[in-house]
Amino acid sequence: MDTRYVLDTRRHARGAVRPVVIAIIAVIALLAVGAWFLIIKPHQELIMADSGGHPSTPVVAATLAAPPPPANVAEMDVNQLIGEARTAMSAQRYLAPAGNNAFEFYLRVLEKDPGNKVASDALRETFPFAATSAEQAINSRDFNEAQRQIDLLAKADPTNFTLTILRSKLDAQRKTLDKQQQLALDQEKAQQLAAQKAAAEKQAADQLAEQQKTQQAEQQKTAQASAAKKSTQPTEANPAAGGDTAGGATGGETHGAVLTQAAAPHYPPSAVRSRQEGWVQLSFKIDTDGRTSDIKVVESQPRRVFDRAAMEAVQRYRFTPAMKNGVAVSTTKQQRIEFKL
Repeated sequence: MDTRYVLDTRRHARGAVRPVVIAIIAVIALLAVGAWFLIIKPHQELIMADSGGHPSTPVVAATLAAPPPPANVAEMDVNQLIGEARTAMSAQRYLAPAGNNAFEFYLRVLEKDPGNKVASDALRETFPFAATSAEQAINSRDFNEAQRQIDLLAKADPTNFTLTILRSKLDAQRKTLDKQQQLALDQEKAQQLAAQKAAAEKQAADQLAEQQKTQQAEQQKTAQASAAKKSTQPTEANPAAGGDTAGGATGGETHGAVLTQAAAPHYPPSAVRSRQEGWVQLSFKIDTDGRTSDIKVVESQPRRVFDRAAMEAVQRYRFTPAMKNGVAVSTTKQQRIEFKL
């Protein structure tokens, strides 16, 4: 009997506890709902009214043209500045344009009334969305405007970590643009140098071709004069001697060295960059195999700028060696090589 009585008592106790728990939960829920409607929601509505719109409204890239800034901003009182700030917030002019944006108006409010809660709360609530505006300026590579907006954000909340991120992005974008511009300049400079080098080599080749043409004409005249002289020698020396000359010459071919392969000098890159021009007078020996040797600079202007290039070009020259009575002989020659851009 005692055992059954105890069990029945426990069952009744558990049945009484359940309604109490449910009642407590219902009271807590009602208090939470009441707090939302009576405290939290009115406070948020106040913040939204002060800021000119809901803070969660996304920042759009294109907005209507902003009206001109008020002419008498410095003379406005706190209420007038707050009114201008709310108008700017409604138009999502958080940080731009300069002189006619919500942040500047609210900051002026705080200058006049440092403890103004409306301005402080509005700046704090809208800071993330204003930061988005600054980030858009960075992405569009309007670096001066982005820097101005970041500085404005720093006045509102100098310790906000978002400023560090924005400054890092701005610095990275500036470096990227600098690299792109430098690369474009380097490519343009390389193209100019290549064009100048090609023009210099063409001009040098044209000069060599003209020199070869003049040399060949002179050598042809010399050969013709020599042949005419030989044809008259037998008659003058001994008409009865036939083809023998007075001096016992064999009558073999005699002519000067003839250039068969020219080489354009390479225009020194340093001279191309400084746009220098000049010339080099060279003396060199033409060996019996048609190659050049003993190349020396006789005179140059300017000194030592084009000497090496001229000597290397002459070293690549090839000649038909000079002939004397049918025998190849070495000769010495001088030549002037000009360098012009």
